[in-house]
Amino acid sequence: MFSEKFLLADRVLQVAPSPTLAVNAKAKALRAAGADILNFSVGEPDLPTPAHVCAAGKKAIDDGRTRYTPAAGIVELREAVCAKLRGEQGWEYTPDDVQISCGGKHGLYNIFQAVLNSGDEVLIPAPYWVSYPPMVQLAGGTPVIVPLKQENRFDIEPAALARHATTKTKAIILNSPSNPTGAVYSQAALAEVAKMAYEEGWLVVTDDMYEELFYGEGRVPHILHADSRLKEQTVLSNGVSKSFAMTGWRIGYSVGPREIIRAMNKIQSQSTSNPAAPSQYAALAALTGPQDFPRQLRDAFIPRRAYFVEALESIDGVSCVAPMGAFYVFPNFSSYYGKSYNDKVIDGSVALADYFLSEAQVASVPGAAFGADAFIRFSFATSMATIEQGMGRIKQALAALR
Repeated sequence: MFSEKFLLADRVLQVAPSPTLAVNAKAKALRAAGADILNFSVGEPDLPTPAHVCAAGKKAIDDGRTRYTPAAGIVELREAVCAKLRGEQGWEYTPDDVQISCGGKHGLYNIFQAVLNSGDEVLIPAPYWVSYPPMVQLAGGTPVIVPLKQENRFDIEPAALARHATTKTKAIILNSPSNPTGAVYSQAALAEVAKMAYEEGWLVVTDDMYEELFYGEGRVPHILHADSRLKEQTVLSNGVSKSFAMTGWRIGYSVGPREIIRAMNKIQSQSTSNPAAPSQYAALAALTGPQDFPRQLRDAFIPRRAYFVEALESIDGVSCVAPMGAFYVFPNFSSYYGKSYNDKVIDGSVALADYFLSEAQVASVPGAAFGADAFIRFSFATSMATIEQGMGRIKQALAALR
């Protein structure tokens, strides 16, 4: 019997498991039981990891590169990150300004653990990636949710940030292109946010994981291009998971002020130590080898994106902002709330997503998990045939509601 002496910590009790992983696990279990599940829940490119990257990982094993590395990651990989940022963005960093982590999620966790004290507030624009609020809570901070508007294409809104900011505001997190909306913040709005953050002294955390998957012209707008003075109070978070289809290799990186990176290295050295050595050498090959794969991913996603948005917009009562980045669509299904099926009322995104899974055998993620209950997220990192079949099932399922 579980003794009261070993009751769980309060910090754990306030955090829910990842809903994205939970839906994916349920979909896999149903599929294993024989159900014909079409899975649109997981944020994972469907193309395989590039061959030269896999070869580098295998070679690292064959060469005996299976020992501990520095907690911050091998210097060659940190140098490659600096070279990437210098060549693509014009930003100057040194390897001491870089931490390699066990995926981008781990890096973000380290950031909040390093900078937040109890009661510090973090501004989080919503819809948000599901893990941001729990990460802030686990570090003792307070997530402050700032709703963004669908009619504004989910662009960042400086006035809304100002309304939610207080004297306890310590940081703001920006995710552009966004998971779950695929929105890209405009350079004009970012310029206003940059001025506010600089004047107020906020730490800016930018989650740039989807920067390579941008469907507009040129480079993705970024807050550091809006105001270079922010460099000393900005931490960049990125990785190879999405751009090189390396989700399972678990390599991310954070770049920012040296004192923050040093603090993050202290935390990492006492938690995971270094990321897996062979994975680091594979990531090194990704960043220093041929750079055509991210473009191949983007080109593969463009027709899927177009079909998904057009199909959703053709359904009565459904609206969908065309994503400008990432590989998700985030349609608004709220006009179907209040309808029912077999005496079960669809009272929100959780109920509708469950209905899609049980009746249409389509796995998706309810918008409530992202702080936006009117919506449901679908990933289009899957084949066109699967998308076409899935949309057919969704249309039938919605038509059956009364």
